[in-house]
Amino acid sequence: MDIIESILNIPVQDPPEEDFSSADLNWTKFGTAEHHDDVALIPYDRVDAFIIGECSNVECPTRFHIERGRKRSKGSLKTYKSDEYLEYRLYWCSFGPENYGEGGGILPSRRYRLNTRNRAARPQSMRGCTCHFVVKRLYARPSLALIIYNERRHINKSGFVCHGPLDRDAIGPGAKKIPYICNEIQQQTMSMIYLGLPEENVLQKHIEGVQRYCGSNAKVTTLASQYVRKLGMIIKRSTYELDLDDQASIRLWVERNKKSVFFYQDSSETDPFILGIQTEWQLQQMIRFGYHGLMACDSTFGIKKLKYPLCTLLVFDSRQHALPVAWVITRTAAKQDVSKWMKSLLDRARTIDSAWKINGFLIDDAAAEVDPIRDIFCCPVLFCLWRVRRSWLRNIIKKCNNIEVQREIFKRLGKIVYAIWGGMDSADAMGEFIQDFVDQTAFMQYFKACWVPKIEMWLATMKAFPLASQEASGAIEAYHVKLKLKLYDDSHLGALQRVDWLVHKLTTELHSSYWLDRYADESDSFQNVKEEYIASTSWHRALQIPDAAVTLDDKEHLFAKVVSQKDSSQSHLIWNPGSEFSFCDCEWSMQGNLCKHVIKVNMICQNCKNYQPSMSFQSFREILLNLWKKPIDDSIALDQSIARTSQMLDQIQRLVELSNSKDIGNLINNLPLKWVSKKGRTVSRKPASSLAICARNNSKNAATLKKNRKRKRLSRFR
Repeated sequence: MDIIESILNIPVQDPPEEDFSSADLNWTKFGTAEHHDDVALIPYDRVDAFIIGECSNVECPTRFHIERGRKRSKGSLKTYKSDEYLEYRLYWCSFGPENYGEGGGILPSRRYRLNTRNRAARPQSMRGCTCHFVVKRLYARPSLALIIYNERRHINKSGFVCHGPLDRDAIGPGAKKIPYICNEIQQQTMSMIYLGLPEENVLQKHIEGVQRYCGSNAKVTTLASQYVRKLGMIIKRSTYELDLDDQASIRLWVERNKKSVFFYQDSSETDPFILGIQTEWQLQQMIRFGYHGLMACDSTFGIKKLKYPLCTLLVFDSRQHALPVAWVITRTAAKQDVSKWMKSLLDRARTIDSAWKINGFLIDDAAAEVDPIRDIFCCPVLFCLWRVRRSWLRNIIKKCNNIEVQREIFKRLGKIVYAIWGGMDSADAMGEFIQDFVDQTAFMQYFKACWVPKIEMWLATMKAFPLASQEASGAIEAYHVKLKLKLYDDSHLGALQRVDWLVHKLTTELHSSYWLDRYADESDSFQNVKEEYIASTSWHRALQIPDAAVTLDDKEHLFAKVVSQKDSSQSHLIWNPGSEFSFCDCEWSMQGNLCKHVIKVNMICQNCKNYQPSMSFQSFREILLNLWKKPIDDSIALDQSIARTSQMLDQIQRLVELSNSKDIGNLINNLPLKWVSKKGRTVSRKPASSLAICARNNSKNAATLKKNRKRKRLSRFR
């Protein structure tokens, strides 16, 4: 917007409405490049209509009082500028400028308190609102008034909404009379509202939760109903834009949500932007399911669409579903930057459980920095194939029209990956593949541009690290698909380049969705939500397919058929069965996803002799063989290899026993007995009197030792 330096160039506005507000006016930048204000010129007799309109703001209803005023008499100035005033009045929102809330104070606009009564809509509601404007009756043109708006938003010094329906700290005048609402009930209600459930269902579940604490009472029900409606109004009217500038908006969000931020680094000339988000509930889930478990990483999501790529840290819950426990928004993948937020995340977990650790970390990007993971989490690193498989399959289906060609290309790509353990030269296999499918121009252009330059790096990573199972791949992919559906909504495509929009989406809709899934499963409520949550991964959907529905090609082992569970007259064809690179013709697989039919067929093929073992099994076998092939003369290396191999086999054997056992009590009885420390076993059996005597003796001994140490220190100086 151009800056105007003369009031004579500002048009006079006179809206036709009886009362009007700042939204009905076109504001002009007036002043100089160094200092300018948003101004509007209206007839002086319409000032009251403007103030009434500003007081009727739906989001922040208020009243304005005159904070300061000055007058001049006509003819008192011999020379004057075009913006000199005849009358000057500073109007301030009645919820400010002083703040009597938590951490409040008096703004620098005045050093004393005005002795006025009933200044705001509620008693004791001075909340530090900074909204104020100036009305100047012009000296040169007394019939006109110049409005200078210094702050149009009703926010406090920290940039937070401080009154009105959007104020989170006080939901209406009767906020203090609302019955006790624990965090679980509040989070449940907020999650249901964010997910768009009908208000009747939300209200019913909320009242049921409140009545568990307050009993059945008509007054309690009425107040709870008001709470739900006002909470819904706050959520629907809330906005992710705390400031027009995205960077400033993120700073305000971080200041307001310190408990949900485990690492924040603002962008500067030397440091890149990094924002690590983890709510208290996510921290609890990470400690609960990550302890001696696996953590996975869905990295570089939205690298082509979002302003900053999104990295999600996942753990596997009680049903082995991928559960997001932290989000990191950043563009940097440098080792020193990754180490910063990883260390901060681990330190946050260790503050609650000092012994917390994970058994493994799953990565999905061959270019990911592995050293910070090993140094900070001190655990093995595994590689997950889901991203490679998904990318190849989606582009094959998109760029090749013939389904037979699609099957063959995907099968050949799988052979290139399997050749890692077959002793075949990957470069020769790549050359043959490109030569055989040279007529598929569209796909080959994509493959040569995106994968040929880095295929050796990916294959080397697959060979160097143990490979994750198909169950883990399906769980991570299920989260990725859900994340994509939540974020890439058509109504928000214009906001993809704003970080505050991404943060708002993650911490509201996506967080609420997973919270409600876990709550529905553990409390056995919301049966529809629970059923959808259980069937959200392809692995669990595959378990529902009976073995009788699968038919294998016993002759050439080229394909398999799976009868549809919805319509028995239909079946799906799976090409290249027994491989992670199987191709299915179902709708879900044709979108590039790992479908339940492929997983079910591979489950059956693993028990057949004529099919090759899975990649994860071949990778594990290769690691064990490499450990066993240590030279005999290198005795320490051999000892370490045998010890590690024995430890891994022992852990696997216990997991197999646990999964196959029908009575966990018998399994526990067979475990070796572990004694606690000697002190813990003996002190608990001593009588109270002896404990008291020991305590007195210990105190005497401690005093004697202290005196002796003091004498020794003094003797050194003599």
